[in-house]
Amino acid sequence: MGKAKVIDDPAIAILYTREPSGIRGSHVKAVVFPEEEKDVSLILKTAYKYNVPIYPQGSSTSLSGNSVPLEPGIVVSMERMNRVLEINIVDNYVVVEPGVRMEDLNAELAKYRYMFPVDPASSSVATIGGAINNGAGGLRGAKYGTMRDWLLAVRLGIADEEGSILNLGCYTVKCRSGYDLARLIVGSEGTLGIVTRAVLRITPLPEDTVYALSFFDSLEDLMEAFIEIRRSRLNPFMLEFMDSATVDYASKSLDLPYEPKGNLFLVGIETSPESNQRILDTLTSLLESHGAHTIITAHGDKEAHDKKLFAVRKNLFTGQARYTLEKEGSSGRIMVMIEDIVVPPSKVPEAVTLIRGLGEKYGFTVFIGGHIGDGNLHPAVGFNAEDEEERKRVEQWFHEVMEIALKLGGSISAEHGIGLLKKQGLRMELEYKNSLKALQLMKEIKKAFDPKGLLNPGKVL
Repeated sequence: MGKAKVIDDPAIAILYTREPSGIRGSHVKAVVFPEEEKDVSLILKTAYKYNVPIYPQGSSTSLSGNSVPLEPGIVVSMERMNRVLEINIVDNYVVVEPGVRMEDLNAELAKYRYMFPVDPASSSVATIGGAINNGAGGLRGAKYGTMRDWLLAVRLGIADEEGSILNLGCYTVKCRSGYDLARLIVGSEGTLGIVTRAVLRITPLPEDTVYALSFFDSLEDLMEAFIEIRRSRLNPFMLEFMDSATVDYASKSLDLPYEPKGNLFLVGIETSPESNQRILDTLTSLLESHGAHTIITAHGDKEAHDKKLFAVRKNLFTGQARYTLEKEGSSGRIMVMIEDIVVPPSKVPEAVTLIRGLGEKYGFTVFIGGHIGDGNLHPAVGFNAEDEEERKRVEQWFHEVMEIALKLGGSISAEHGIGLLKKQGLRMELEYKNSLKALQLMKEIKKAFDPKGLLNPGKVL
């Protein structure tokens, strides 16, 4: 491949063995940077020949140990395969390489008044390939769903004697060519192959949008406002919340034109120029009637960004990490254990109550936030990873939060994936659903795509 595409300096390679949550993997022999599809094919063919584990990576912004290496092998970083290859407005799709950052893609699409609506909080650095493999969601999930709703096709490199590149899926919305192998890749976490190209659906930007950022003294009042919005015909694309403790820490480093005090509730609704004020007035009145003490509104994305309505919510993880740093100081290596459960939206208030009670049971300060519009909650606990007793208590808390999700008719993972942290949780969910045989089917699928088990070994299954 050439020396410019391979780095084996341990000081650099170690940077590719960690995730933001604090999870660390083992040292790797090299980091390889393919620049075109034939590079990926060569990597896979060579790794297959010499039985070398392969760890595909986008920007390593995942939070469940999805991309960290577990044994000596090579990291395959897709950051240099970052071109937008085709934008087709008439047929409503875009063709991209896996290293394209999601925010950069939307900057290109905005020139045509289009967008790719999946937007995780890390969209400024998260890549398309990583989002596919992680099954990413985001702030617009209440209306637009996740990556599986927007992927049409992929080109996938697999680890075999030839480093074969497969064309999976279609460039059309309707496609019935056997089993849907393209969407099988969504959420596979790099265990089946390496995405070299993706065909994604796109959609026009809304004519207009309105936003309301509100703060409540009572989390119960916020939840009542959320329930009434869900029962109304407002149809938001964004419904986000954070509890007051998280708001306090997430806002400390921000220069804001408003006082962020209380439990945060952020609502976004697509409108037309003719209806935006009427809808905003309806929304504001609803929030006020349920006890919101502060409401900041905006017409359109530009005004919302200028007023920094998204700043606190997008700082959720930073707030959780800040608290842990202040609590633990320099006493050890800190880690933030972030849950990623999903429940039916009607069960969100009950889930929050149960999670709060679980925090009291274990004596933890639990930060709670998430995408309540689709029932996706991200409670988190920070701790000293070198304190074995505390670590075990956090792991038990983590497990019991997953149990809450299952009892309320939800799932143990919504968008962060299984990775390392939720392998037992996956088994627990399948047992709960009396479908443990599905785990064996997943193992057979893994073996069919990756017979030597070289792709991201030790993850998911």
